[in-house]
Amino acid sequence: MSETHAPVKPGLVRQPLDFAALENFDTIIDTRSPAEYALDHIPGAVNCPVLDDQEREQVGTLYKQTSRFDAKKLGAAWVARNIARHIEDRFQAQPKNWRPLVYCWRGGARSAAMTHVLRQIGWDAGQLEGGYKQWRAHLVPDLDRLAQSIQFIAVCGRTGSGKSRLLDALHAKGAQVLDLEMLAAHKGSVLGDLPDQPQPSQKKFESTIWATLAKFDPALPVFVEAESKKIGVLRVPQALMAQMWLGECIELKTADSMRVPLLRGEYAHLIANPALLHAKLDCLRELHSREQIDTWHAWVAAADWDSLVRHLLTAHYDPAYDKSMFRHYANISHAVPVVVDAIDAVGFARAADDAIALSGGIVRHTRPS
Repeated sequence: MSETHAPVKPGLVRQPLDFAALENFDTIIDTRSPAEYALDHIPGAVNCPVLDDQEREQVGTLYKQTSRFDAKKLGAAWVARNIARHIEDRFQAQPKNWRPLVYCWRGGARSAAMTHVLRQIGWDAGQLEGGYKQWRAHLVPDLDRLAQSIQFIAVCGRTGSGKSRLLDALHAKGAQVLDLEMLAAHKGSVLGDLPDQPQPSQKKFESTIWATLAKFDPALPVFVEAESKKIGVLRVPQALMAQMWLGECIELKTADSMRVPLLRGEYAHLIANPALLHAKLDCLRELHSREQIDTWHAWVAAADWDSLVRHLLTAHYDPAYDKSMFRHYANISHAVPVVVDAIDAVGFARAADDAIALSGGIVRHTRPS
């Protein structure tokens, strides 16, 4: 007896969908609502909602409280109008050989409607089977796999030594760099919130890490700042953290006379907002005496920024660095020093050259023969 199979839906794209597979499509279209898209989305996807946030809520309420049939009628009218608007506003200039990938939450009605219309026009549109939910299920283990395939060089150094600036200089010179603080929109300390820039969701943070790791050549080292397990409210994925701890280390050596002005520049937004800085300093009350906190507040009130920054470095940041680095990073005890001789762009470019030159000698990366 011959075996029968359900017909394969035209344009249906099945998992796994890795980074190379994503690049086979010209555009990735997320048909979910703006709020769903903002929480997380496939890297590079554009948001073309077939129902906006308010429409989705109204259809859902009608579906639950009144009638499935009435909800579908209302939703169909809105979906049709929204798809028409996207075609008019965003897709009119696309050529016949344009190949988009469409998805929604679970690969259901929203992405099916968009895919159907695009295919009826003549475009080779694909619908992602299982939608974002299945994509997320694929991403989590794949992120672990990617992390474990990389040899990291952890950039260590006391607060104010210029680790983020070194990563920028390394990237400018073509080195592979994973800047977790940039992806997390946070500088990694109690004072690390960025002005007017909220942190992404945990899921979006992980998606951007995945997209970054997927582009790396595993035969070459990746520079990463020696982070803690959390950056602001976000958690660094466990497999990535474990691989970072095993990496070789370089340590920035920056004189205290340069660390103070560098850190003042990094936290200029707090200096410009003393009320916010006072509130941030109060968050350290569990770690320091009331007298110490009061002294810091007094320096803020007097705008004595050099005294404040210098004492924060010696009394708070440096002890925390010494405690955390030697606990987790296996190779910190024989980190290779990189001296920063100036805190301008030229100085960090020289430090980046030194780090790149040293990387070939300190990375013990083996490839299968």
